[in-house]
Amino acid sequence: MSEKKTTIRTLEGRVVSNKMDKTVTVLVERQVQHALLGKIIRRSTKLHAQDELGANEGDVVRIAECRPLSKTKHHRVVEIITRASV
Repeated sequence: MSEKKTTIRTLEGRVVSNKMDKTVTVLVERQVQHALLGKIIRRSTKLHAQDELGANEGDVVRIAECRPLSKTKHHRVVEIITRASV
């Protein structure tokens, strides 16, 4: 028998909205090199994630891919890395 070993893809980002019920919007930033100029530029992606831990706006969280939970939600909050300063 062949066992499939899958690695769960995790990302880190900042919570920019927690106005929805059990859902947070996480801004994930990455740095890529420009194809022609070679300059390092920042790109960002907003992802919706299932939040059972109670993350607030400004928190840095780790999210992991999971099965589709709704039309736009395909991630879940695994841990809160740092809380936002009040």
